[in-house]
Amino acid sequence: MGSTGEVVLASGGGAAPATRAAAGRGLSRSRTPPTPTPSPVRPPTEHDAAVSAMPARVVHNLKLRQHQGYWVLDTWARGAVAMQRGGGLVPRADGDVLLASLPKSGTTWLKALAFAVMARAAHPPASPDHPLRRLNPHDCVPLIDRLFAAGRDAVLDELPSPRLMCTHMPLSLLPATVADGSSGCKIIYICRDQKDALVSMWHFLKRNGLQNLSLQEVYESFCEGTCFGGPVWNHILEYWRASKANPSRVLFLRYEQLLQDPTDSIRELAEFVGQPFTSSEEEAGVVTEIVELCSMENLVSQKANKEGSQGVFIKFSHNSYFRKGVAGDWMIHMTPEMGKHLDAILRDKFDGSGLTI
Repeated sequence: MGSTGEVVLASGGGAAPATRAAAGRGLSRSRTPPTPTPSPVRPPTEHDAAVSAMPARVVHNLKLRQHQGYWVLDTWARGAVAMQRGGGLVPRADGDVLLASLPKSGTTWLKALAFAVMARAAHPPASPDHPLRRLNPHDCVPLIDRLFAAGRDAVLDELPSPRLMCTHMPLSLLPATVADGSSGCKIIYICRDQKDALVSMWHFLKRNGLQNLSLQEVYESFCEGTCFGGPVWNHILEYWRASKANPSRVLFLRYEQLLQDPTDSIRELAEFVGQPFTSSEEEAGVVTEIVELCSMENLVSQKANKEGSQGVFIKFSHNSYFRKGVAGDWMIHMTPEMGKHLDAILRDKFDGSGLTI
C-alpha cells in the first residue's frame, strides 16, 4: 500500500470519543470507510496542448513546467491544469480542509498532526493501532496534485467529510472556488524558514538518487525562483495575503512556532477546523497524546516510514521524508553570506506585506 503512494486511508472525521468529549457538543464518532482499491494511472490528456505550450526546464534532474508564473513538476502539469479548470474537486457542503505548503516545509508533520486531530473520534491518539503507527502520513492524507496528475481524483469522492487533503500548488493554481473562498474549503498553510527548507530539499534529492548534487546548485535555483514550487516568495505571499484577508478561511502557520509550542499550535488547528478540544479531552491529556504520536521520534520509528516509497511517475522513498525536523540546521551547511543573501531576497519580496522572514 505504501509503495504506491496513491492508496489513501480515509480518516474518520469528528472530535474525541464520547468517553472524552463533553456532552452536548455535537461531536460524533465517525467510522473509517474501507480503503479504496488503487485505480489505474490515466493522466488527463485533454490539456496536452496547454502543457506543451508551457516553458520547460530541467532543474536537479527534475523536469519542470512553468504554469502561470510557477514551476511545477512536468508530470503534474496536466493535473494542475485539470484541477484549476474544475476537475473533480467538487466542494462539499459540510466542508473540506486543505493543507498547503511548499515542498520540504513541514508537510509530512502537518499531515500527521491534522489527521490525528481530525480523526481522533475514530482513532484515539493513544491507540496502539492508530493509522499513524502503521502507515506513512502521506497514505493518510492524499496529495491532490498527484491524484489529478494520475487521473485518480475520483479517490477524493470516497473520503469521509470533512475531507482532509493536501497540495503543494500555489493558491492561484487551485480551483477558482477554493482560491476565492466561495467553496467553503478551509486552508492550513505551513511556512518554514526558506534556508532550512532549501537544505532539507537538498538532502531529500540526495537521498533519492542525486548523491552528487551540490548545495550550491539548489541554493542558486531557490534564489532565482526556478525551483520546484518557485518562486517561493510568491507562493508564500499568496497564502499569507489570503490569511490576512480572511483569517477564518486560511490559517497561516509557522513551522518554527509549531516546533517551539506544538500544543498551542494543535489547539489553534483544532479550533480552526471546527473541532476544538473539549475540557474532558484537555483533562485526559489528548493534546499531549497527539504531540507524542506525531513527534519526529515516534514517526521515524515506525516501520511504514522506514520502508516503501511514494509517487506514481517519480518514486520518493518514505525514509527521505524524515531527517531532523529542527530549525536552524541551515547554519551547518550554508555560509553566513549565503544565508544573508537569501534573507535579503525574501525581505525585498515581502516588503510592504507585513510578513517577516
